[in-house]
Amino acid sequence: MIYFLDASAVVKRYVREVGSGWVRALADPTDGRRIILAEITLAEVAAALAARKRAPGGISRRHRDALLTAFLADCLRHFHLRAVSRAVIDSAVHLTQHHRLRGYDAIQLATALAVNDVLLAAQLPGLTFVAADDDLIEAAHTEGLAVENPNNHP
Repeated sequence: MIYFLDASAVVKRYVREVGSGWVRALADPTDGRRIILAEITLAEVAAALAARKRAPGGISRRHRDALLTAFLADCLRHFHLRAVSRAVIDSAVHLTQHHRLRGYDAIQLATALAVNDVLLAAQLPGLTFVAADDDLIEAAHTEGLAVENPNNHP
């Protein structure tokens, strides 16, 4: 099975919150699932971890650094990163006009749709889009993707 995780989902692999156990199991490299991320997820997850460090009572700098190191190592070893092309940006612009999406969320969805198109053209099963954002999940579903919200898997 192929899963596309946006930043709101993948960060759950590294930070304990609702749905973390489900994401950890989903992204377990020994289970043979293919996990695809848009390259912008690198910056989004790094920003989310930095925000956790800055938050009152948040994680320590050492913990943030360890989580970021683990995430970046997983990106090299286990996750499949997809570049964001001009065609993806153009698709994201279109998506913002038809769905309630923030800019990076539109890029995440446009990237997933482009990957899904390649899979379907090769007569392979489509991907499952995973996000912890209701607007993004609704847009992905409307665009024809199978969807999962880790928040539904406490």
